[in-house]
Amino acid sequence: MRRSSRMKKSDGNSISDKIILYTLIGIAVLALIVFAILMYSKNINDEVKDSTMTLEQMAKASENEDETQSTGTEIGKSVNEVKEENNTNSTNTNSLNAIDNSNTINTSNTSNTQNTSTNTTPNVTNETNANTTNNAETQTKETKKELSFQKPVEGDIVREYAKDNLIYSNTLEEWTTHLGIDIKADKTTVVKSAEAGTVKSIKNDPRYGLTVVVEHADNFQTIYSNLLTSEFVVEGETIEKGQAIGTVGNTAVFEIADEPHLHFEILKDNIQVDPSIYIK
Repeated sequence: MRRSSRMKKSDGNSISDKIILYTLIGIAVLALIVFAILMYSKNINDEVKDSTMTLEQMAKASENEDETQSTGTEIGKSVNEVKEENNTNSTNTNSLNAIDNSNTINTSNTSNTQNTSTNTTPNVTNETNANTTNNAETQTKETKKELSFQKPVEGDIVREYAKDNLIYSNTLEEWTTHLGIDIKADKTTVVKSAEAGTVKSIKNDPRYGLTVVVEHADNFQTIYSNLLTSEFVVEGETIEKGQAIGTVGNTAVFEIADEPHLHFEILKDNIQVDPSIYIK
């Protein structure tokens, strides 16, 4: 009994000792953890303080640099301003001298110009008058004379211009167009130019016989056909209005059955027009 009681006591003591030991170990570990936490927090606070000090130092350093730069800039400006003022004063002085010299030169030039203009005015006036006269003469020469066609031969118009309608041809014995007018006249009657111009051609047309073509201004042409002769003009000759061209005949094959007459046409831009409109 005694032994069992002793064994129980010793077991109880060993258990209590273990509990105490474990408790102490836990307390020590907890203390270490707390200590480590405190040291870590202290280090963090120190680093924060150091970084804060560094930022403040940097701010102060930048302020000092700005003050230094502004001071240097103000000193540089003052020095440059002094130089610029000196240059400006010298420039103004030179400008005043140049203005005085230019005024003197301009005064002398003005007097010379006045003398020159006084001397040359009569010549300019004479040249102007001469140019005006020449221009007036040139304009007068260049003025186009209005064309006024006359009948190339005196007589009645026995066949009218017919471009848009048909007329009866005794020779062809059919209805046909007629791009000119036929002026009745005896054989050998002198045919005259209806307007001034240049003889373009003298030919023997297979339809209208001996024909003379005269060119005029403004792209006009006159055609004289059914002629007996054309002995009064040659090709390329310049003729006047009313100048003799040839004589009336009866050589037009297309109008051989008609009485002697002059077949007369007027062309504008190479197109036949009614001669009765232009003859005055």
